[in-house]
Amino acid sequence: MQVISVPGTWESAANDDPINPKANPRSLMLQVTGPLQKRYKPLRASVYTVPYTAQFHNPIAVPPDGQMTYAASRQQGTDRAIAKITEVKDRCPRTGFVLMGFSQGAVIAGNIASQIGAGKGPIVEDRLLGVGLISDGRRVQGEGRAIGPDPAGEGVEVTFGGFNFSGVDLEGRRNGGFGAVNDRVVTICGSNDPICNQPKGGLLGLATGLPQVISTITQNSHALYGTTANWSYEGKTAPQWLTGWAIGVIDKAPKTK
Repeated sequence: MQVISVPGTWESAANDDPINPKANPRSLMLQVTGPLQKRYKPLRASVYTVPYTAQFHNPIAVPPDGQMTYAASRQQGTDRAIAKITEVKDRCPRTGFVLMGFSQGAVIAGNIASQIGAGKGPIVEDRLLGVGLISDGRRVQGEGRAIGPDPAGEGVEVTFGGFNFSGVDLEGRRNGGFGAVNDRVVTICGSNDPICNQPKGGLLGLATGLPQVISTITQNSHALYGTTANWSYEGKTAPQWLTGWAIGVIDKAPKTK
């Protein structure tokens, strides 16, 4: 088994150690990958945390914030995740994969899962055994299996789909959803989280749309998943629940003789 974890915005770095990440010790996904690394030997389940810039440049910041644009950061994370998946698949073709991510990382992991589900990804769909997404910016009700609350809204990239300004490139809903792997996808979204639960509407005019997009994506109101303040299920935080889910996926997977 190979676990691919993609941290959220400001929770990784391009030069981070993918086996022992240190760029942001408070990264939410470390609350999932840490317990998995303690539980499994690498020959059973190897954990790889995608090292990428994980930034979101605010084009209306004064002075300029000097960060990588969202589009470039998202692409870098996607390319590095796919490169690792491809490398493992080529070396060990019978490996099963689990993809996980939070925030920008959930968008990346979800996008790759969507490609795999459409037969256009780096591995065939039966090699992808599970996908866990926390606060997916391209979330749509009915795609994947909602865990706990299932807010009526949608991801910010869906609400403002087609918005493209100075690297703020929002892609809308995933064409075809998760396709053939839909039954393997679990999604977590707190009702008060504007990243994954935007009111349905559509693209606003540029004058009002850009400030709305920036304030939504850069605010910290979705940074509470490590607690039960914004989301909980069966008394567990999102990382606690996702850890248990991942353990179930890994333990049920075939073992190499």
